[in-house]
This record gives sequence, structure tokens and C-alpha cells, in this order.
Amino acid sequence: MSRVGKYPIVLKSGVSATIADGKIEVVGSKGKLSLDIPSCIGVVYENNSIIVSPLDSTKNARSLWGTIRALINNMVVGVSEGFKRNLEINGVGYKSSMKSDKLLLNLGFSHEVLYEIPSSVQVVCSDPTHISVSSINKQEVGFVAAQIRSFKKPEPFKGKGIKYDNEVILRKEGKKK
Repeated sequence: MSRVGKYPIVLKSGVSATIADGKIEVVGSKGKLSLDIPSCIGVVYENNSIIVSPLDSTKNARSLWGTIRALINNMVVGVSEGFKRNLEINGVGYKSSMKSDKLLLNLGFSHEVLYEIPSSVQVVCSDPTHISVSSINKQEVGFVAAQIRSFKKPEPFKGKGIKYDNEVILRKEGKKK
């Protein structure tokens, strides 16, 4: 039995959901998201909450039960509150800026890194060393933040690179004389 899947998803005020033809659509103040539901999972909307359950006892249905419930819950939170991920740039001369709809990164390479931002994601550079990625889709926020971080991952000796704001870099000792 799924520990995550058995809990109902209570919809917040201002959020509505419609279920039709194997698809769920959640609409809120920030936007609209939809998800295809596998045929082995049943989703029911009643009493301002969504209940997810497996339709059969196969391994596939049981494994998808909690996953689909978590995805629907992320959709509900996304259209009501949104998701945000903050990145920090550490290193002498390392900086970021916005150039129209592209992110411009100076990371110590011989060239500038130009990253094209997807249309559904908002990226803000509050100052040259801080980047904020936000959207209603949690998967897109994590994907874009991971792509930006991958341009210069933090190294363990000086801690230079792009890291998440809550990430702790384990530092190594340098060479011994």
C-alpha cells in the first residue's frame, strides 16, 4: 500500500480541477496545468478533494499510485503558489545578467555562456551573483535550475561555481607541502 497515494489532495480556494478522458486539468490563479492519467490509476474528484487509487493490484499500478498523486499535488501547489529555486554564483569574476530573454553567464571560460530560457519559466538576476528560477511547473523549475548549474558545478577546493542556495559544498584540503 502506498503511503503517499492514500492521502487525498485537498484543493485550496481558487483552485479547480476537471477530470475527463484520462486527463486531469488543474486551474488556479497562476495558470493551468494538465496531466495524462495512466489507465491503471483511478482519479476521483469529490468534496473539494482529489482521491487517487489503483484500479488493479498489478505492480505497475501500485508503483504509479503514489507518483501520480504527488504529480497532481505538485500541480495544485503550482497553480496556487508556484515554485521557486535560487542559485548562487561563487568565484572571482563570475557573474550573471539578463540579455532580453536569455541568461548571460561569465564563468571564467574564454567565452560567455548564453542560455535560452524556456517561455514557461521566469528567470531573474537580482544581482550578478544570484539567480532565481520560478514557474508553476515544479519539473521545469528543477530542470532549468539543474541546466544552469551544470555550466559550472561547484568544485570542492575553493567552492567556485554555481550552486543551489541551500546546498552545502564539502570542502577538501589542498595539496600538502
